[in-house]
Amino acid sequence: MIKVGKVLLEATEELERDKGIPREAILRSLEDAMVTAYKKHVKGTHVANITGRVNEVKGEIGVFRTKEVVEDDVMNEHTEILWEEAKKIDPKCEVGDEVEVDVTPADFGRIAAQSAKQVITQRIREAERKLILDEFTERKGTLATGIIRRVEPRNVIVNIGRTDAVLPQKEQIPGEYFRVNDRIRVYVLDVKETTKLPQVVVSQTHPRIVQELFELEVPEIEDGIVEIKSISREAGYRTKLAVASTDPNVDPVGACIGPRGSRIQTIVNELKNEKIDIIRYTDDPAEYITNALSPARIISVQVYEDAAQRKEALVVVPNDQLSLAIGKEGQNVRLAHRLTGWRIDIKSLSQYEQMQDEYDRYQEEHYQELEEGQESTAEEYNEQQEEAVEQVETVEITEVVETAPEKPKKATKAKKEVVEEAEVAEVAEAAEAAPEKPKKVTKAKKEVAEETEVVEAVPEKPKKTSKKKE
Repeated sequence: MIKVGKVLLEATEELERDKGIPREAILRSLEDAMVTAYKKHVKGTHVANITGRVNEVKGEIGVFRTKEVVEDDVMNEHTEILWEEAKKIDPKCEVGDEVEVDVTPADFGRIAAQSAKQVITQRIREAERKLILDEFTERKGTLATGIIRRVEPRNVIVNIGRTDAVLPQKEQIPGEYFRVNDRIRVYVLDVKETTKLPQVVVSQTHPRIVQELFELEVPEIEDGIVEIKSISREAGYRTKLAVASTDPNVDPVGACIGPRGSRIQTIVNELKNEKIDIIRYTDDPAEYITNALSPARIISVQVYEDAAQRKEALVVVPNDQLSLAIGKEGQNVRLAHRLTGWRIDIKSLSQYEQMQDEYDRYQEEHYQELEEGQESTAEEYNEQQEEAVEQVETVEITEVVETAPEKPKKATKAKKEVVEEAEVAEVAEAAEAAPEKPKKVTKAKKEVAEETEVVEAVPEKPKKTSKKKE
């Protein structure tokens, strides 16, 4: 074994104090480093069953190989040892037992020493990374006080204990000036695991900062008597806080403000003079919205909530209170919307009256159009009914005619007429063949034509059955 003295052990204790790394973890990394250095030094294949050992009492460190005790012949010197030699190491050993033999080289060499150094550094870094990750994972979502280490063009690096956290530009309060070594209070937003140390992201704009500060300054909130129902914040400008009390004898707004405003003033100073509105929470939406729009005076609040869970409210304020209710660049109504969860539409009294007049005018015009439309619709309906009746009567008459049975006599008469027409045609042909009697032929043609016109002019109505038979 190699004599290292108490210097190495003192170094492990110092690492434990500074980095918080357990001393046992550092010693285990030393043992692993010795094994790695031995394998680099030997450069062979017989490197199995190698372990490192640290003797804290003697201040020694070394490498040991496990070998099996044999009685007579050693077949493999890397895995076996004679019983006589083994008894020098462990007098109580027997044949078949295993003993650890010290194989620590007198000089590891530069490469082996460098490998050991790399292993120690890597193991210590891994242990430190795991400790930081575990610690800040538990602290995620809480406040932390840090010291500014450096200011970058976009980010600010803040030391919050074991590690340096990053304050991104989007999480900074607008217009705030940062100086190195200044102490600031931040909110642990997220912890990201990287190949090196975990990256902790902090914020100055998160609404939970206000809640944490109130929990620190107001004992009633810490005890659960006063509850914070909702928070809406625009960092650096204004914050609205809705509070309620579980004890009817405790005023939640007064408890948050404190005697002569001492509690709220401490929080305002911590937030660099950011304005804070304490709102009394209530289950009535109209009253809640009225409180949320303070300090503006409200005339009336009309709430509309449909099946689609869309929450809308129409708020009417005096003419001189419209700008105050809306706020600078809509800040007041925007914070009230975030606080209550309702979509708020603000109208002045004159705007509301004008809107009501337009609505009444529209209703009147629509009513007149509706009456006229009903009259015209009634007339059209009557005309359609009359046309429908006429069409039904026509259809019925047509069906009666089509379904009427054929009269046999009418058919007989028609056949008789056809026969007579054929006879007349034959007579006409004979007349053509006999030129000496033209007048008779002409008369026959005239009769045929007259008979044809008579047949065509016969109506479809059924006639009485003729008594004559063919």
